[in-house]
Amino acid sequence: MKFMKLGSNPDTFQDDGNEISIVATELVSDVTVRIGTTKFYLHKFPLLSKCARFQKMIPTTGDENIEILIHDIPGGAKAFEICAKFCYGMIVTLNAYNVIAARCAAEYLEMNETVDKGNLIYKIDVFLGSSIFRSWKDSIIVLGTTKAHLPWSEDLKLVSHCIDSIASKASTDTSKVEWSYSYNRKKLPTENGLDLEWNGVKRQQSVPHDWWAEDLTDLDIDSYKQVITAIKTKGMVPKDVIGEAIKAYTYRKLPSLSKVSMVHGDAKVRAMLVTITCLLPSEKGSVSCSFLLKLLKATNLLKCGELCRKELMKRIGRQLDEASVSDLLIPTVDGETTVYDIDMILSIVEEFVRQDTKNAQKHNSGEVDVHVQAPSASMIKVAKVVDGYLAEVAKDPNTPILKFIHLAETISVNTRPVHDGLYRAIDMYLKEHPSLGKSDKKKLCSLMDCKKLSPDACAHAVQNERLPLRTVVQVLYHEQTRASAAVTIRADSICVGSYESSRSGATTNTEDEWDGVMAVEDLSLSNSKTNKLDKCETDGNAKIRSNGKVKGGATPKKAAAAHGKTTVPSKGGQCGERSSSDSSDSAILQKLELPKRTPSRSTKPAVV
Repeated sequence: MKFMKLGSNPDTFQDDGNEISIVATELVSDVTVRIGTTKFYLHKFPLLSKCARFQKMIPTTGDENIEILIHDIPGGAKAFEICAKFCYGMIVTLNAYNVIAARCAAEYLEMNETVDKGNLIYKIDVFLGSSIFRSWKDSIIVLGTTKAHLPWSEDLKLVSHCIDSIASKASTDTSKVEWSYSYNRKKLPTENGLDLEWNGVKRQQSVPHDWWAEDLTDLDIDSYKQVITAIKTKGMVPKDVIGEAIKAYTYRKLPSLSKVSMVHGDAKVRAMLVTITCLLPSEKGSVSCSFLLKLLKATNLLKCGELCRKELMKRIGRQLDEASVSDLLIPTVDGETTVYDIDMILSIVEEFVRQDTKNAQKHNSGEVDVHVQAPSASMIKVAKVVDGYLAEVAKDPNTPILKFIHLAETISVNTRPVHDGLYRAIDMYLKEHPSLGKSDKKKLCSLMDCKKLSPDACAHAVQNERLPLRTVVQVLYHEQTRASAAVTIRADSICVGSYESSRSGATTNTEDEWDGVMAVEDLSLSNSKTNKLDKCETDGNAKIRSNGKVKGGATPKKAAAAHGKTTVPSKGGQCGERSSSDSSDSAILQKLELPKRTPSRSTKPAVV
């Protein structure tokens, strides 16, 4: 730490509790200065020779003792004592902790050059310019002390000089950083300690780009805001480095933000969160999405205001593809029935979709059809995260089905290459909401494209008694069509001797052809298939899944994979007389060329 000593006479000030007097002198005190509860028994001549303010307050004639009351001097009694000792020529030591108080007190007492050459104001200004403002750590310490002496420190430009000094050093090229700094955070392996060059010569590692971040965490939020704003204005520091510095400051001041525990705080904490949000660089990727979501969670719990919340949601929406499911689990505030704030996540996802569509339009120079256009890699990531989030909120019995469906539909069907995650979420919702009505189950299952389920998901779905029968039949149909197509390709490959002929001879049903096959089936079954399926589901599926047998069928055998056949177990424990619904559903199953079966559908747990 830099320091400066003034004066040469020994310090003869004696502190006697509330009274300070000068000893080792034969002269009797003729002026008493009272500052608060502290009294200084001094002499007129030393004070009048240095302080223009005392020249106005103390008469030069008369021998009577004069008492002067000062109540508004910056720095209080301690700062005045420094000025008084300077008047007597006593030794005074100035450093980063007391120099601002002394400078403001000297200004108050008008200890300038018009009174005496080389006065205290001049000497302090020289010390500040030549030492303090050239030191990295001293500048930070001094800035921290200026707040206690407002508005004097601001009017004297001491605050602005400190800020400019700190910002300039933080903006310096790292190759020119030669002063000491604190850096205790985890470094990259190549940034830690000494490294070996190719010729075996050791060299000191270069300075990290965010070398200044940790030292600034000692500042209060107001001073920190001024410094970061100045650094941004200079434009020399990358935005991601500024973002990392703000993140370090936030975790230092609000350590609970990085933990799972709830964030608690008062108006001061709320104001700090709002300021931090405003300081964040506007560029995408300047801070991690995880950190933004933690800020959003804190601002939501502490009710920091709608503007702050919307700003964070907008920023998160631009880089939602970086988020994880756990990041999105933001608890609701008091008064809400659901565990997690689904509406907030819905708004964030909608913002991401808007941004992604806008970027696609710029890239393609025109309109974009989300149902035709191939989804971006980031959109696919978000779809996966949203499906995981839906599976979590589905566990909450109070999650409304409309919110669940709305959030699922925000991501287009084309965005999900595989619908296993969506199926898992739907199955979890059906498990936690057993009283869900028939029409709601249909709406829920209509979100899912059965053609995009993996074989494992299909195997689970056909035995899932929570699914409507219509959905099970669709899964069976597409699974059989897919298996039949595979058999056709394999058979054609065997018949053709070469790879080229196998390519020309093989026939694969595309998704469009599957749709065409389904249309043929619909025509052959006329409209009775749908109507009777509805009737069957209304009866609780009891007619086609009774006693482990399909009416009119014999005991099933496991279909060989080569024939692409799939068996569907029936619900156990349900029995009844053969009806028109039984006949209809048997016809459907026969139309799908399903093997006859007797084993009952076993209850499968929800997909996990």
